[in-house]
Amino acid sequence: MQEDSSRSPSYTVTCEDYVHVVEFSPFSSGTAASLLAYGGNQYVVVGTCLFQEEDMEIEGVEFNVLRAFHHELRVDALAWSPESRLDRIPNIRFCTAAADRKLRLLTSDLQDRHEVKVMEGHTSYINHLVFEPTEGKQIASVSDDHTCRVWDLDGNESTTLRLRSPGISVCWHPEEAFKLMVAEKKGTIRFYDLVTQQAILSLDCGQSPLMSADWCLTNTIKVGAVAGNDWLIWDITRSSYPQEKRPAHIDKARLFKWSRANENLFATTGCPGKISSQLLIHHLGHPQPVTIGSATVGSGLSWHRTLPLCVIGGDRKLCFWMTEM
Repeated sequence: MQEDSSRSPSYTVTCEDYVHVVEFSPFSSGTAASLLAYGGNQYVVVGTCLFQEEDMEIEGVEFNVLRAFHHELRVDALAWSPESRLDRIPNIRFCTAAADRKLRLLTSDLQDRHEVKVMEGHTSYINHLVFEPTEGKQIASVSDDHTCRVWDLDGNESTTLRLRSPGISVCWHPEEAFKLMVAEKKGTIRFYDLVTQQAILSLDCGQSPLMSADWCLTNTIKVGAVAGNDWLIWDITRSSYPQEKRPAHIDKARLFKWSRANENLFATTGCPGKISSQLLIHHLGHPQPVTIGSATVGSGLSWHRTLPLCVIGGDRKLCFWMTEM
């Protein structure tokens, strides 16, 4: 477990308010820059990021705000649609979850057209949501109400999966649109076939509460999670129990996210402390974290689509860490 040798962020971007969630779009914007959204109390800002690693004429990071959206409450979770693009006719589409147990689907052409579709059905706090990644015509969400629900873009619920404990994380298979991974608080991760609505495989943490889980989309036999102070990694072809497990954070671990650039790279964050939140970047070939960072009242965690670079939100800023491969 790590205490010291914390490295300051590679880049920071100043924001006007406290950042509660931050997400890179995992999909190409159709331009050189990446789409990034961050949100907090009653707002979501959408912008583009370009880093010096991608364009030699840039010093550090170039962040351009495309639009700030008013949001009725604090944003607690956010997911990007693959239909968001900036080439040809700009189209921005993302979905949020808030404490009123509603999803909000926001669509904008960044000019006159701006639509908000409110989706109701969950009866408790929504923990995570994701778009179907090939066409973006469906959204899956998981909640403390012990369900995973799949919605169409009109807000109709097409599938309801009954869970045995609160739903914590949900991930969609990158190519097979009928495969969904759902992680539950009591430590079980199940893979569902949405056609039959049956579980086809399950993994067991052997401990709870499970706080966050992620499917490695560059190598889908790998699943990672954090539970208690530990990170855990499964090879789903081998066993329902974790292949590797290590203590990471002195306080409880909060989030687990795989890099999109390297299947051996992942990041975990500690539960937000009174002053700062710890970020650890791990490489499966190294016994110790390869990067240790922290952010003042940090929140959220997301990886860049192609660079080994992750971001967390904080007190009026975004903090980016670049990892040497």
